[in-house]
Amino acid sequence: MKFIMTFFISTFLMANPVLSGSLDKLERGLDRLFGKEVESGADIKKAKKKERVAQRSSKKQTSQSCNKKRGLADKLEGGLDKLFRQKVSTMYDAKCTTGTKQVKRNTNQNKVFTYKNDTPQNISVYTGTFDTIDKEGDDKTTLFGIEHKNKDLFRNTWIGKFSPTSGAFVTKKNSIYLYTGIEADYNLGPINISPSFAPGYYEAGDGKKLGSPLEFKSEIKVGIDLFKNTNIGYSYSHISNNDWGDINPGTDNQSLNFSKKF
Repeated sequence: MKFIMTFFISTFLMANPVLSGSLDKLERGLDRLFGKEVESGADIKKAKKKERVAQRSSKKQTSQSCNKKRGLADKLEGGLDKLFRQKVSTMYDAKCTTGTKQVKRNTNQNKVFTYKNDTPQNISVYTGTFDTIDKEGDDKTTLFGIEHKNKDLFRNTWIGKFSPTSGAFVTKKNSIYLYTGIEADYNLGPINISPSFAPGYYEAGDGKKLGSPLEFKSEIKVGIDLFKNTNIGYSYSHISNNDWGDINPGTDNQSLNFSKKF
């Protein structure tokens, strides 16, 4: 019975703000008397209030800092992002978006100006027919070639995705063509359409005379993804010297392509 009475009396005293303040003073006095330091209820409330004030002050300072004008470098970077339709984090974004919003990067197309992925090297081998439309003579023959494309040098623009390409082919009549240029990529699900343009060096050998060592190759490829990082397709190309040589018969070629990403 004494325990129950003591419990109710203690509860009443703690719930009463006036008596609670008196108990806090009494507790501090006893602490000084016995040389101890303990926290009363009032001490705990004051500490929590002080902590809340400090947090509000910190948030206010961060907000004021982020509301200031952006630096010149941030403005320049933001302008380039808009020009190339990119969305990347500037130094300003990294500082002022922590804990409020996250600037997400598009992992497929709109990354940084340079595209990075796990399989940047694309090697293609192809074989087909050189001078498919043989109007000048018996120059139609077989060709074999190889081509390389580095996806690390990928550029994403408003008119498409571009990357440099280089390669070479040789015909059955010992004609050789070495070229380097640029190729665009347009993906329609598993189907890829890739137009390209490449100037190059041509040596006729025993094959067709094209009129100039400098020749230009325009090509379009249509491919389909077979497995992961593997593609097979068909290409049609035209090679000519734009009437810069002594003659300009040109040549049209077609081939089957097999490409693998590494």
